[in-house]
Amino acid sequence: MGIASLSSVVTRSWSRGAWVWRLVVAALLVMQGTAGVALAQGPENYIVRFREGTSAAARDAVVRGAGAALGVNFGRVNAAAVSVPNANALSALLNNPSVLAVIPNRQVFAYQNGKRKPGGGGGGTAQVVPAGVARVGGPTSDSNGLGVGVAVLDTGVDLAHPDLAGTVDASNAFGAPSCQDDHGHGTHVAGIIAARDNTADVIGVAPQATIYCVKVLDSAGNGSDATIMSGLEWVLNNHAALVPAVKVVNMSLGRPGSVDDNPDMHALIVALAGAGITVVVAAGNDATLEVSGQIPAAYPEVIAVASTTALAGTNRCRFLSAPIAADTASYFTTDGTGVIVSAPGEERENVSRSCFISSVGILSTRLGGGTTRMSGTSMASPHVAGVAARYYQAGFQAGDIRQFLQLDADGIGTAPLDSPGGQYTFDGVREGIVQAP
Repeated sequence: MGIASLSSVVTRSWSRGAWVWRLVVAALLVMQGTAGVALAQGPENYIVRFREGTSAAARDAVVRGAGAALGVNFGRVNAAAVSVPNANALSALLNNPSVLAVIPNRQVFAYQNGKRKPGGGGGGTAQVVPAGVARVGGPTSDSNGLGVGVAVLDTGVDLAHPDLAGTVDASNAFGAPSCQDDHGHGTHVAGIIAARDNTADVIGVAPQATIYCVKVLDSAGNGSDATIMSGLEWVLNNHAALVPAVKVVNMSLGRPGSVDDNPDMHALIVALAGAGITVVVAAGNDATLEVSGQIPAAYPEVIAVASTTALAGTNRCRFLSAPIAADTASYFTTDGTGVIVSAPGEERENVSRSCFISSVGILSTRLGGGTTRMSGTSMASPHVAGVAARYYQAGFQAGDIRQFLQLDADGIGTAPLDSPGGQYTFDGVREGIVQAP
C-alpha cells in the first residue's frame, strides 16, 4: 500500500463529479490548515474531534446525522474515526456545534530502512547474541526483564515463533480476532526486545519480559492515526489489570507532522506517561528531518531514539580515510535535540569501491521462524525498550528511568560519531548510546 494523495483518494472514490468534490474538500481542508496531507487509505479517512462532554452516543448520532459512517468511537478522548463520503457530509460535520474540528486521519508507517518485507532466514542451530544486544549490555540472571510487560504496537508478532514463546495475543486495531504478524516488522522488533534465552536463534535485551502483541499496522507496514490511537487506548484500558502489568510501550513507527496536528493522539500519550508507562518511539529514517517533525517521536513525553552502528564496517572507497566506526550515526537516521538517547539500528555500514554506503541490519527473529536482518530506527527503539524493562525489573519508576537512560548512556559528549553520509548534519547534541543497568 503506497502513500495516497488527497486528490487520488477522492478521484478513485468518486468518478462522477470527482473534480468538483475534490476542489470542495481541498478548500475545506485549507480552512482547517491541513491541505496537502496524506489521508489514510481505507474507510476511516477523518478524525472528528468533539467538544468536552459529548457522549459516545451523541458522537455516533452526529456522525450518522451528517451522512458519514462511524468507524472507531474512542473512549479515552472525545473523538471518532469516520468515513466521510462527500462534501455535504464533511460540511455538515464542520458546522455541527458539537464538533470542535475535523482533521485528516493521517497515514503512519513502520520505520524500516527500505520497503521490502524482511526475507532471508536461517538460525536455529545455536543461539547468537546480536551485535546490538551486546553493545547495549546483554541480559544477566537478575537483569532480564522478568515480571515486566512490554506492549509492542506494530504489524503484530509471529505467535508461533519459538523464540517469542509466551507472547500475549492482545489486540488488533483492524478488527481481526488475532494480532498474528502478516508482515514481519513487528516480529523482528519483538525479538530485539525479548527473544528467549533458549539456545537457538537469538537472544533479546530482556528475554524474560512478557510481550503484549498490539497490531496497529497492516500487512504492508502501514496504519493510521486511528489505528495507533486504538492501540494506545487498549494499553490504557488494560495495562494495570494484566499480569505482568504493561510498563513499556514500543512504537517503531511514525509519520511527518507536528505536536499539535492531532491533540487527541497526544493526549493518549500523556495519559500513558501519567500512568507510569515508558513510551519508547523510533525517531524516523529521514536524515533531512529533525525529530521535532516526526510524530509520535516529537511528543515530549516519549523516549525518542535515533540509530547508530553497533560495529565498525568495511571500507573500499579511496575517498574515505577509514571504515565507518561503531557508534556512528546511521546514514538514514532522523535526529535532533528531542532525541533522548541513541541505540543500534544496524549492525554496521560498509562502503563500496564506488563509495556507496550499505547497511548490514540487526539480526533478530523472522516471521515464519529463524532469523533475518533489518535496519532502521525501528531496530534502535526496541533496544531501549528492553533496557527500560530491565530498569523496571530493578524497581525503578518511569521518571527515574528516563533520567537513567540519559545519564547512564555510554559516550555522552562523544557519541554518536558523525556519519559521512551526504544527508547527515550534526544536530549539536551527542546524547550517547543506551546502556542496560
